[in-house]
Amino acid sequence: MVYRIHPINRCKDVSSGDVKMRACIIGAGVGGLATAIRLLQKGYKVDVYERGYLLGGRALSCKFDERYDSLLKKFEMRIRGIEPSLEELKELAKGYSMDLGFHLIGGGKNGATVRLLQEINAGVKFAGSRLGFVGERIDYPILRAGDKMAMLPRIMQLLFTRKEKIEEMKRMSVEELIEKYGRGTMNLVLRLFPRLITTVNNLQKISAGESLFAQRELMGGHPVVYPKGGLGKISEAMADYVKRNGGRIYLNARVRKIIIEDGRARGVMAEEEREYDAVIATMPVQHLFTVAKREEFPKEWVERIKNLEGTGSFISYHAMDGIDEKLLDKSFVIMEKNDSFDGGEVVGMIDFKMNYLNGVAPHGKCLVQSYVICTPQEARDANKMEELREMVERNLEKLLPGYRKRMDWCIYSSICHLDGVAKTIDNEKPGVATPVKNLYIAGDSVNSKGVGVNCAVDSSRLIMEEIKTPSLL
Repeated sequence: MVYRIHPINRCKDVSSGDVKMRACIIGAGVGGLATAIRLLQKGYKVDVYERGYLLGGRALSCKFDERYDSLLKKFEMRIRGIEPSLEELKELAKGYSMDLGFHLIGGGKNGATVRLLQEINAGVKFAGSRLGFVGERIDYPILRAGDKMAMLPRIMQLLFTRKEKIEEMKRMSVEELIEKYGRGTMNLVLRLFPRLITTVNNLQKISAGESLFAQRELMGGHPVVYPKGGLGKISEAMADYVKRNGGRIYLNARVRKIIIEDGRARGVMAEEEREYDAVIATMPVQHLFTVAKREEFPKEWVERIKNLEGTGSFISYHAMDGIDEKLLDKSFVIMEKNDSFDGGEVVGMIDFKMNYLNGVAPHGKCLVQSYVICTPQEARDANKMEELREMVERNLEKLLPGYRKRMDWCIYSSICHLDGVAKTIDNEKPGVATPVKNLYIAGDSVNSKGVGVNCAVDSSRLIMEEIKTPSLL
């Protein structure tokens, strides 16, 4: 549903006569929609502005059509290769639901996304799996019973370290942690999982404390899940709740400016000026100053935000036929040494959840989605993206010998802004509150739990901790 833009005045609750507090959310991604849900639950009147025509932000589902390339450009993505031609693909890709980027959701039922959907009785179902590893041999799962028993004492010691100790360990790198504890299978675990949690390859930059805390939060259930029907089911369910509970979502509605006076955000300028008691921006935080004058913020804060670095990745989709059903819904981690990439080793995943059993591909088909972690600078380098393409293909061949014979089509792309801010020791994510009163940031740019979609959804919890419940409600 799309609402026409109209002037807004502070309104009254007809049933009680009380004045309602108003909140404006810029962006209808999962972070913005989750924040809208939380605000509605606290009695706010909520308006969500989305400059595009689709819900979900960077975590959306779409069809492959003439608008696909423009969608990629909007989210700083670039097509690196298509087989067969673009024109042929428009016909071949009919019946598939595609995501913009690789979006498995970590943490299973313990993740912020699944918990919120369950809380609002959304009815979204998920396909889950453990993680396999493609190395010299294919192991599924990565850790067998014997491995777990051998590692259990050390894992329990690390995972259940006091929070105060973990805070101290935040200044320790994962590389240092490996030097201390990384023997046997533990070495593989510490080389893999911190990279997957942070989407950063360089273990010298990843905080040991952050990684251990994140792993403790994600214990139990399947490590990775994917919504049946496609990633778009998440934003559809959230948007449905928002609209059923009185919130308004404006599509194709660009916020041109956040209005700030005397150190306070008092509204936004879309087609016309509107006043709000709280403004929440969900774009990558480095883009905040495209809608808010940097002069309204302390110089030190502006410089810090401008210099924050995001994460990048190489992403591919291979449409396949006749895949062994034993592979469907499984996920595999891949890792290779490569000194030309930051950290000297690159990690990625190959996943088989986008299949016909989950309603995102035609009958008997599977859209194998893969990604490899890289920096934003590496994502812009065509030669490096070709190296990562070859890496994905080598590992696909191990999983599916002769896979090209069953491939209908494929797309290779890169993204230089996968996560808003990379969670590294020297690149600390900001909190949700800004130096401007009543102006907050949400999404995967902020220092909340999890990575990607979970980080974005969990930011709504932090927003509610910062915003006081309206005294009139």
